Amino acid sequence: MKRLFALLTIILFCTAAYAQSESASVEAAGPDAMALWEKANAAYNSGDYAAALSTYEAIAAEGLQSAPLYYNMANAYFKQGDTAHAILFYHRALRLAPADEDIRHNLEYAEQSTKDIIDEIPEFFLFTWMRSLRDVMGGNAWTILSLIMLVATLVATLVYLLSQRLSARKSGFYLMIVCGLIFFVTTAFAMSARGAMINKSEAVIMSSSVSIKSSPDRSSTELFVLHEGTTVETGDEVDGWIEIRIADGRKGWIEQSRLEQI
Repeated sequence: MKRLFALLTIILFCTAAYAQSESASVEAAGPDAMALWEKANAAYNSGDYAAALSTYEAIAAEGLQSAPLYYNMANAYFKQGDTAHAILFYHRALRLAPADEDIRHNLEYAEQSTKDIIDEIPEFFLFTWMRSLRDVMGGNAWTILSLIMLVATLVATLVYLLSQRLSARKSGFYLMIVCGLIFFVTTAFAMSARGAMINKSEAVIMSSSVSIKSSPDRSSTELFVLHEGTTVETGDEVDGWIEIRIADGRKGWIEQSRLEQI
């Protein structure tokens, strides 16, 4: 049994380490990236937002990603009056840190400055509540908690199966049920958070104004007009065009060059 506990501990530690390293952070990238990070922050604090953005983009070009990096880039874009890019990077930051209230607040503030006011289709309250609960932590945290619950469930199962005392077996049984249920819930949240983080079906309109067409053709009927900073859900792609849907349920086609995937 000691070997089993040791094996479970090793599996938990290795998987937790993997979960924590899914996204490369600036802090873990080495002295060169840290030097650029400090240079960019210094430029931002001095009000030189163009220089700050240039350096932040150099960091991102190295394949590094983190919520603080995207958040700072979004702030710099917003300071320069580029609302579309600001909203884009606030969304990217929020995907990596869904529980960060500063990112969420700044995103909402930036969205208030967009021209398009779209009434969202009401969502069933249970879905909203579940998503809010999921966003309390990031996908890595849910993964780690799920693994802890798995180990607890296995330990409780061993207590239930191997214990000689009736009271210990009862405790092990009830603990096995509770931890097992929590394991399934946390696993579902971890999978959902992971799916939301890698989801490529959302995009931000980057053009100041763009006509949404009834079909993937410039000569087709104009359905409505969207402006920069509006977030849309993307669908099928046809010859440089992509189908989109906005929050009120309306659909149409837009040239791919007019938007950027979150």
